[in-house]
Amino acid sequence: MDRIIEKKTLPEYFEKVLSGEKKFDLRLADFDIAEGDTLVFREWDPATKDYTGREVKKQVTMVLKTKDTSWHNHTPEEIEKYGWQVIGVEDL
Repeated sequence: MDRIIEKKTLPEYFEKVLSGEKKFDLRLADFDIAEGDTLVFREWDPATKDYTGREVKKQVTMVLKTKDTSWHNHTPEEIEKYGWQVIGVEDL
């Protein structure tokens, strides 16, 4: 079953997704996602701590999960529990 999954995205990454320059996403693997799902990138403004109202939808074409990544901003416990997932996207 194809799902719609919404994720908070910082402005500098949102712009790259919007322009088509960024065709993948690296996220903590704390949620289920699969090929065929729709990933909705919702722009988040860290200054106002709120969504801007802009969003872009992309189809998930690939999901690569790994726990072997040594560079991260998450606790070792989070990495151990969830690992990472790399999500490839293209236009719907």
